Amino acid sequence: MSSIKDVARRAGVAISTVSKVLNGYPNVSEETRERVNEAVRELNFTPNPIASALSSKKAGRVALLINLDTKTQTVDEINMQYLSGAINRAVEKRLDVRTLFFSMLRDRSAEEIEDYFRSQSIEGVIIYGMGMQDVVLQRLIGERRFKIVVVDAPIVNETTSSIQVNHEQAQYEVAKRTVLENGGKSVLYLSGRADGYVTGERLLGIQRLAREEKLSLLIKRGDFSEKKARELTFQYGSDADVIVCASDLMAIGAMRALQEMDIFRPVCGFDGITLMGYAGMQMYTVKQDFYRISRKAMDEMGRLLEGGAGRRVVLDHQIIRMQYQDVIS
Repeated sequence: MSSIKDVARRAGVAISTVSKVLNGYPNVSEETRERVNEAVRELNFTPNPIASALSSKKAGRVALLINLDTKTQTVDEINMQYLSGAINRAVEKRLDVRTLFFSMLRDRSAEEIEDYFRSQSIEGVIIYGMGMQDVVLQRLIGERRFKIVVVDAPIVNETTSSIQVNHEQAQYEVAKRTVLENGGKSVLYLSGRADGYVTGERLLGIQRLAREEKLSLLIKRGDFSEKKARELTFQYGSDADVIVCASDLMAIGAMRALQEMDIFRPVCGFDGITLMGYAGMQMYTVKQDFYRISRKAMDEMGRLLEGGAGRRVVLDHQIIRMQYQDVIS
């Protein structure tokens, strides 16, 4: 007697996709639906009504895995936008969602995490904020037993998609606008964390600009920290014409230091968080639509759960000049 696993194997889709087709879920492409129905006919598969009902309750459960920064609460806006976008889109797609945090899995092996996901009937995971040192999650991705979407990490395989903006190009554009408008020739660049995937990509952007414009470039690691950016600006800010920061938090820290030093230097950031508008100084930044990014990540998860192959998805960004009037209601 054929099983639902046999049908999934014959149709080339996940078991959850077969369950969705059998239970009439709408978020399945017509092509996939036809393949599953053809496999059902060829295998003469008859679903057990009770098993089918149980399966349908578990089908399509997606974990949102968030990397919270416990050292600061000022970037909670980003994670809240991520959660809001993903959950709202999941409701529209009739996908079951569970929110998890890196801290819940930190001391577990890849096998233990897999067992935990299985026990929670999780079939897909959207990962926000994974770094290069998160080797257990990288192993989980490499084993390809779950459908995974990584946000801001350039990892792609048959079961994993990556979704992000073009960080190199965005960093290049915001820095170029700031430098050229102010006639700067020397730049202090405050980069992000060493293990951040976006750190390396943004660094390539500022280095490209420095080569093209023949800029003197001093790179210091700010770790996406407002405090560290403030300290580095006290040390090196007076010797630079422009300060380019790989995050808005660091831009705020740099600007505060310049105010205390009673000197002016153009500063730009990256992300477009609301807090930037309250910094007391207009600054260029890269506006990322985190809500939209997360909705797109959930769309991509739905496509993977329906049998699609992993791919790289690059979304657009904007260069904006953030000011107080932009954030007040």
